[in-house]
Amino acid sequence: MGNIAKLRDYGVSVWLDDLSRSRLTSGGLEKMIKDGEIAGVTTNPAIFQAAISGAADYAADIAQLAQAGADAEAVITKLTSDDVRNACDLFADLYRETGKDGRVSIEVDPRLAHRADPTIAQAKELWKLVDRPNAMIKIPATKEGLRAITEVISEGISVNVTLIFSVERYREVVEAYLAGLEKAAAAGKDLQKIHSVASVFVSRVDTEVDAQLEKIGSPDALDMRGKAALANARLTYAAYMELFENNPRFQQLAEQGANVQRPLWASTGVKNPDYSPTLYVDQLVAENTVNTMPEKTLRATIESADIAGDTIRPHLEDAQRIIKKIIHLGIDFAAATQKLEDEGVEKFEIAWNELIETVEDAMK
Repeated sequence: MGNIAKLRDYGVSVWLDDLSRSRLTSGGLEKMIKDGEIAGVTTNPAIFQAAISGAADYAADIAQLAQAGADAEAVITKLTSDDVRNACDLFADLYRETGKDGRVSIEVDPRLAHRADPTIAQAKELWKLVDRPNAMIKIPATKEGLRAITEVISEGISVNVTLIFSVERYREVVEAYLAGLEKAAAAGKDLQKIHSVASVFVSRVDTEVDAQLEKIGSPDALDMRGKAALANARLTYAAYMELFENNPRFQQLAEQGANVQRPLWASTGVKNPDYSPTLYVDQLVAENTVNTMPEKTLRATIESADIAGDTIRPHLEDAQRIIKKIIHLGIDFAAATQKLEDEGVEKFEIAWNELIETVEDAMK
């Protein structure tokens, strides 16, 4: 586990971006934990859609719930919350040892992404249903989701904020988190028990920006391919440093036991086969970060990543230069990241609707 140990030594927690019933029942997930490969798990609607669709190991539960009169959405809630609870139990020892790791995330219905009040209600419901202190409830970082994040944090619930694509939105997410901590403190909640990560999506930024650079087609534009995502993530980390390491507001909360909201690098599997399979791993190393990887990226990291220390802080000025140059070339970077947020919500909605259809067919 050389490379995973190196990442851990440099302050990076490695989480697996996948969960299924077969990983739980086969002992595969437990082995990955015991072998020290992973320190947490993230899920999303697309992951559960892939896990449940056509999987025989969910059939008995679906049949039993159908006979009891449950509808498809109730079945999905039961199946996914059971899987997350069981995964939380596998990570229980690691959670007790570290406090911050051993986490398993479950996401609210993506169709609620633009509705704050139903998101708050479902987040509370999922937290109660999973009933494990090392669970995290995923809430999309839409404009409407920001208010939900504050309210859910204020209830003492740990939150994984997902679908962050821009530094500007990340700053708003941190504001929502700090406001939630302040409300929690005023209500007498134990701030030490509240944890949060801010999931910044990486590879999709390159996919979108690279396509626009190729349309421009000039040598300068083509030379910028594969650089936007890392630059954007690194500038997000610069904002993290400003808002947590050098912020009197957070320091007051820290004195009451508050935890930093760690940046989490999501969507770290490369989409372009010309890029190194560990591009978004070994180039995004810094303390107090999480990298959640699909298993293919995890295996590549173990086998071939070049982990050689902090690769974020030394490159912050270069990151600013890259984003400025991309904008100078004619790309509306703010519009590109907003498009990615909109598409991210839409993709999860599609996956969720497909999952409902799959479960309905299985119930029949």
